Amino acid sequence: MKKGFLTLLILFGFWATKGQEQKKDTVKTEVVNVVTKFNPEIADAKKINKNPKIKLLGERKKKQLKYSIYSAPVASTFIPKTGAIKGINIGVKERIYNNYLAAGYGNYGSTYLEAFLYKNTRFNNEYGLSAKYVASQENVRSSKLNSNFSNFKGAAFYKQVDRYFDWKVSLHTELNTYNWYGLPDVIFNTAVLNTIKETQKYNYFKVATDFKFHDSYINYGKVSFSYFTDLFNSKEMLANFDAKLDFPLRFLSNNLNDISIKTGLEYLSGSFKTNYENTNNINYTTLTVKLFPEYKINYAGFSIKTGLKMYGSIDTENESNNVFLFPDVFAQKSVLKNYITAYAGVTGNLHTNTYKQFTEENQYVSPTLFITQTAETSNLFIGLQGKITNDISYNLKASSIKEEDKPLFLRNNSKSDGTNASVNGKTLNGYEYGNSFSIYYDDVKTTSFYGEIEYDFSRKLTFGTQVQFDNYTMTNAIEKWNLPSLQASFLGKYKEEKWFATTNIFYVSERKDALYNAQFPSSLKGVETVGSFIDVNVNGGYHFNDKFSAFLRANNILNTKYQRFANFDTQGFQILGGVTYKFDF
Repeated sequence: MKKGFLTLLILFGFWATKGQEQKKDTVKTEVVNVVTKFNPEIADAKKINKNPKIKLLGERKKKQLKYSIYSAPVASTFIPKTGAIKGINIGVKERIYNNYLAAGYGNYGSTYLEAFLYKNTRFNNEYGLSAKYVASQENVRSSKLNSNFSNFKGAAFYKQVDRYFDWKVSLHTELNTYNWYGLPDVIFNTAVLNTIKETQKYNYFKVATDFKFHDSYINYGKVSFSYFTDLFNSKEMLANFDAKLDFPLRFLSNNLNDISIKTGLEYLSGSFKTNYENTNNINYTTLTVKLFPEYKINYAGFSIKTGLKMYGSIDTENESNNVFLFPDVFAQKSVLKNYITAYAGVTGNLHTNTYKQFTEENQYVSPTLFITQTAETSNLFIGLQGKITNDISYNLKASSIKEEDKPLFLRNNSKSDGTNASVNGKTLNGYEYGNSFSIYYDDVKTTSFYGEIEYDFSRKLTFGTQVQFDNYTMTNAIEKWNLPSLQASFLGKYKEEKWFATTNIFYVSERKDALYNAQFPSSLKGVETVGSFIDVNVNGGYHFNDKFSAFLRANNILNTKYQRFANFDTQGFQILGGVTYKFDF
């Protein structure tokens, strides 16, 4: 037996050796990696083809049991009582729609149209379109010039979710029409009034692309380009590139967090056809490089952010190059959990002022502005935030800010005394009658106190109020031109299943503007005080069902006659009603 087994083993080894001596195959081998999504299904689970069967012996089989019941009457004292199932009333869940259309009309010939359309697909992409139009065709009371206005905003976007990053491209456009109707307290004859062309139009276009990366050192990237023009051939181009990088430090220690670096490149270029003196055109070009390293730590109960803001600014028109370094430190600590959190910090910034930005703050600026950057050299702040009770939250803050070249709105001097519509044979532009504003730059120190309280009275009713007091110290200006010392607001919201309402009350204290001795050019005569005002607004509506609702908006309910800027009266009591329709595709 052993000899046969040994003989068989020798023959097997001989055959294996002969097999290895065969000629190798000349076909080259390659590795093909097939990458595909695996969508597991129930049918993919391995099946057991054979099930074991257990046979029981005859004596182990269970015997059938037989039951017999003997019925006997039993006396019972139990009396069942009816009751109700208790639960929590969570209300009716509101259905959310992706699309809506709204339209309304009110006094002063006010028209309101708004639409939003949105769609997403199963292929991880989404896109949308929005448009809004607001206009008022009737003039403001006591206005001698046209004071109507119209605003149109449109936007479209497309977003794609990919494996390594998400990207989004968006387009924005704006078409706005205003009028320089705020003439000074000068008697203008009819011929001059008929000559004034007070209309100004602003056109804006912007394209932007955003990238959000997954599991990468690059957190996000943003690229945008915008173009802004007006009716007087003013042009402004702004290009931005921003990115955030995250560098991990865990390879040094598990206790270290990531270092994040925000970086950016900004290019601004613009021009005005002429200055206010009508002597030269105005050009401005700045290139700004940004680098913001930042690190966050937790130590001894403090949450601390340490950083540095570095700017490199190149002003090619004025041949000025500057480098700015600002600290960026923020710390907070919970003093009494959920009730008192103290915070403090110091920071700085370099703000790039634009013509577009100024027209958003004051639509009545003249197209003759000098544009430069504002350096916020220091911003020291300290504050407390938290809750007084579970329903009342607060935020208190005090700050001291120093700014170089802070922009202030200052009224232009009129080139007409009310009887002339031209100077040196040249017809005046519509903004040269003391009805427009220029930009006055000054170094300003601002001490601010800010307070905010919000009260959730119930699930249906919420109140909130904000108060800010500012004290300004000017370097060259004789007054804090068009800067209010006190601003306050009150907000109330009410919402139930069918009804909803919101009230807003605003208060702005008095402001200062300039008075001139004579027509341009002339020195200052004195200071005009623009009075404080209170503006009360109420918006509300009713939901007929999930899709249809009606709304009513009432603004300036007190019919207050006030001016946002000198000589620019606002509309009185305004009311606008309309309907909203929500739907899905």
